[in-house]
Amino acid sequence: MQNLLPEPPPTLLTADDDAEAALAAAEKEDTDDAYASVAARFPTHSGAWAALGARAFDAGQVVAAYAYARTGYHRGLDQLRRSGWKGHGPVPWSHSPNRGFLRSLHVLSKAAGQIGESDEAARCAQFLRDCDPAAGDALASS
Repeated sequence: MQNLLPEPPPTLLTADDDAEAALAAAEKEDTDDAYASVAARFPTHSGAWAALGARAFDAGQVVAAYAYARTGYHRGLDQLRRSGWKGHGPVPWSHSPNRGFLRSLHVLSKAAGQIGESDEAARCAQFLRDCDPAAGDALASS
């Protein structure tokens, strides 16, 4: 069946230049403490939570990864809603401020799968692709 309703416009989160600068500095330092400092200073910024989740996942700390990613995911949902998102529609990977939310969603999917939450893992993976297939493609190798 063809959907006759137009798709909503893409949701583009507002950039937080201070948080992004702090995150870039943390990336150069590349320590858990550096990322945790960014998350503590900018708790609504999904990027730091996504980075903490990815680092924990890579270190085999799957429950911590799940918790960090879930925090980033929920912070991102809050920002999306404040930006006019109604629960569906594109969240483009090409728009840099969206990437923290999309990365959090990806790590949440992977961590959920590792702790046996297969339904949530599949739901998050599908949600990521629904937001933007390019995000799923870009993150598939991580």
